[in-house]
Amino acid sequence: MASFNVGPLPGNSDFGAVVTGLTPDMLEDPQVRQDLHDLWIDKGVIVFRNLEGLDAQLELSSIFGEPAEHPLLVGIKDQPRTHHVIADINYAEGHGDTYIINGEEIGGHLPWHFDLAYVDKINHGGILRPHVLPNRGGETGFIDQVTAYEQLPDHLKEAIEGLDIIYSYQTDSSQAKFGIRPEKCVRLSPEIVRAASHPVLQKRAIHPMVYTQAETGRKVLNISPWHAQSIVGRENDEGDALLREVIDHSIRPGRAYFHKWQEGDMVLWDNWRMMHCAAGVPSG
Repeated sequence: MASFNVGPLPGNSDFGAVVTGLTPDMLEDPQVRQDLHDLWIDKGVIVFRNLEGLDAQLELSSIFGEPAEHPLLVGIKDQPRTHHVIADINYAEGHGDTYIINGEEIGGHLPWHFDLAYVDKINHGGILRPHVLPNRGGETGFIDQVTAYEQLPDHLKEAIEGLDIIYSYQTDSSQAKFGIRPEKCVRLSPEIVRAASHPVLQKRAIHPMVYTQAETGRKVLNISPWHAQSIVGRENDEGDALLREVIDHSIRPGRAYFHKWQEGDMVLWDNWRMMHCAAGVPSG
């Protein structure tokens, strides 16, 4: 029977796993597919070493759900793509979003979020693989919101039970209402600005602040700081203060794993459980 090796994420034991010894032909084995799915639910993030190529990415994706097109791509008709469910996320000097972060000009930065918080249907997972490795920067961060909920003080658990959050798409992350914001926006990608004007991204979405993971019964702190606007029914200073306190707890230093990319990596995450961010790369 085909098998693969599982180890912990470097420097992290609370969540996540590293899978080695997995080959593309093994992805057709029903037991391997079930084992990978179970590992994903259990650990939240899986780093696959030495698993390369578009075909392997698509086959791997099919284990965890039906691949779908990202809503932002609906408004970027001229983006070169080899497959409609694959998004090319990149930064080149003079192209793409650029911000001032800690006094340095950084391109390709994305603050803490889970994908598609600003639409009604949230994708269950995502898989990233690198095309070009930067000389410096480029890490992708992950925070486990199962652990974040478990470590919430009891008074905050009680305060947020049954509450919902209003989300809307925020193009300029330096203007985000919550979370860690860049100091200044230098440049926004014209393609993203154009895509953000699409009607599907002009609506608000509402999602519960806490949900229970169906497979395990674990409670998940279901918060996406970047696009959060307010708590339903508490769109006031008091409600914002509560939301800010919970978000600040969830993204506090030391909670995250930052993945340093290597050739041949693929990284899968449970988007219903994990927050992620892109550290970005120095401009120039």
